[in-house]
Amino acid sequence: MGAGTLARVRIAVVYDCLFPVTTGGGERQYRAFAETFADEGWSVEYLTRRQWEQEPPYVPGVDVVAVSPSFRLYDDTGNRRPLPALGFAWGVLRYVRKHRREYDAVLVSALPVLNVFAVRLALAGTRVPVCADFLEVWRRDQWLEYSGPVMGRVANALQRWAVRASPLVSAHSRMNGDRLVALRARRAPVVSPGLIDARDVPPAQLVAGEPPTVVYVGRHIPDKRVESIPAAVAWAREAVPNLQAVILGDGEQRAAVEAEVQRLGLQDVVAMPGFVDQDVLDGAMRDAAVLVNPSRREGYGLAVVEACAAGTPVVLAQAPDNASVELVEEGINGFVAASERPDDLGAAIVAVVDGGPRLRATTRHWFDEAVRTRTVQAAARGILAALTEAGAKSGDRWRR
Repeated sequence: MGAGTLARVRIAVVYDCLFPVTTGGGERQYRAFAETFADEGWSVEYLTRRQWEQEPPYVPGVDVVAVSPSFRLYDDTGNRRPLPALGFAWGVLRYVRKHRREYDAVLVSALPVLNVFAVRLALAGTRVPVCADFLEVWRRDQWLEYSGPVMGRVANALQRWAVRASPLVSAHSRMNGDRLVALRARRAPVVSPGLIDARDVPPAQLVAGEPPTVVYVGRHIPDKRVESIPAAVAWAREAVPNLQAVILGDGEQRAAVEAEVQRLGLQDVVAMPGFVDQDVLDGAMRDAAVLVNPSRREGYGLAVVEACAAGTPVVLAQAPDNASVELVEEGINGFVAASERPDDLGAAIVAVVDGGPRLRATTRHWFDEAVRTRTVQAAARGILAALTEAGAKSGDRWRR
């Protein structure tokens, strides 16, 4: 039975951030999910923390509800703070428990993982189907490095319990889907085909701007390895002497990046304007010769498809926790460097610049093919199908 046959079934989407008040891949994904659910005829609530001064942002077809006050999510090192996670989970528990008889389904982000336990506890005794959506699934070593030997073990155990406690789980890369299976998910995970937003496809620019420019977009945190970019640019300039770079974003590693720029004498080559308005970011992405992201950890890689939509090829770095490499077809829409070392990353940058308009054309063709099936809307409908199947077995309220 499809969602379209149901009489305004009600679903809650649970995530502590909301685009565009806060920006990032997860924020865009969950907003797009909520809007797609509404387009499919569902009554949608988006449960989040307060991120606005007056009224919540307008989201077509979606009721935005603040279930916790505003918190600063990240500490000075770029890590999520535990107290905001607890505060939001407590707000979710109270709100969902109060309205537990009103929901037909819940999609809850497992970032942070306490959200999953809050929803499960709030709905205890009901037959409301729940899908826990995992933006990322971390290895034990990652948790230990991120949170230390004690809290890392606790976080790793909580992730494992959340997977096993969830009737349905979903992820957005083969890597994370396989990790959910390894953690003994109750049933096969719903793995999305992709997260491309088919509603807003920009025109391609099949000739890069001059001079050729490397662009990075994102936070400056250790996992992103932004500080490796200046040395790679210096290496690539041996073959492309007029190569420039624009490193967008900010974060705790900014000082390290600036130190590398100074050490290599690239002050007139590498620009670091920080966070910029969306139109400036879009222009930089469109004009760039290559988008470079040497990150060692990505749950999906939304910047990759956004670059490809503009016809801009990408260079990524191979790493055990980097799911975004799944999006790259070598020589078609970019290259995956063997590491973030200057010679590996630099050689891949040179290969993209040398590819010129031909590579930009195949990059956009890759996107045009991908946008037919690998969309965030298709991902949302896949989750709805799984929730609908589970709900059809749960009682008369679904048999409408």
